[in-house]
Amino acid sequence: MITYYKTSANGSLTVTDEPQTGSWISVVEPTEEETAMLINKFGLDSGFVKSSLDEEESSRVEIEDDQTLVIVDTPYAETQTENTILYYTLPIGIIITEEYVFTISLKENPVITDLESGVVKNLQTNLKTRFVLRLLLRITARFLQYLKQIDKISNAIEQQLHGSMQNRELIQLLGLEKSLVYFSTSLKSDDVTLEKILRGRVIKLYEEDQDLLEDVIIEVKQATEMADIYSRILSGMVDAFASVTSNNLNMVMWKLTIITILMAIPTIIYSFYGMNTTGLPLAHTWFPTVLSVVVTGVVAFILLKKKK
Repeated sequence: MITYYKTSANGSLTVTDEPQTGSWISVVEPTEEETAMLINKFGLDSGFVKSSLDEEESSRVEIEDDQTLVIVDTPYAETQTENTILYYTLPIGIIITEEYVFTISLKENPVITDLESGVVKNLQTNLKTRFVLRLLLRITARFLQYLKQIDKISNAIEQQLHGSMQNRELIQLLGLEKSLVYFSTSLKSDDVTLEKILRGRVIKLYEEDQDLLEDVIIEVKQATEMADIYSRILSGMVDAFASVTSNNLNMVMWKLTIITILMAIPTIIYSFYGMNTTGLPLAHTWFPTVLSVVVTGVVAFILLKKKK
């Protein structure tokens, strides 16, 4: 889907039927016909378009003739089950030309949705550099938002660790740990890309733009540190989970062992007295029962005392 946006006179973002000079052109999940239109009608570099639609593309900046390509990783959150959320990243391509700014994403992007719905204020599509920097700032804010969600989910799972012997919590922790690896890797790549932009050789930066870009870089570094910290915490929680599970299993096995030993004592005693053997002491009906109870009680006392 291709949508054209233009900042109106009152400063709001409006949809237009045709692109105008200074428009923002949003491309989400384009069809083959729409992809061909981007290349043929707007003259976009085919390599830039294909790179923007490649989910394995890494973050980078590239210049070709009068077009500038900026690819950055953006975070996604996808609910798999009722209690499981998968966090991952996908690249978004930003192509800057003399007349327009294009954003190309392989699937519906929450950051693009925020821009389209007016969540981000004071967007000026005609100020292309400023627009791109505000988009990057929104992407970073989305990273921070998802990192806080991951921290809350991990804290909730931690409360369930006590006495838990199920695999569900372990699978959730491993999923969050994997998500943090994705986030950390993507943020570091985005940081390198932003540093290249900061040098001013790729995109022309004015003084206000440079200040805004520095704010974006600071936010990215903060998000990277948070991802690394949360990753280390989750790694420790996984180890703690394994220790708790192992300890609970040992407790269960110890209880089963005590029960097995105590149940074996009457069996052994009655087996002796049930043999066709003469000379056993007090071979009466009541004596094996009393002996079994006494020996079982003594052994249970010794085992429980040893456990303490």
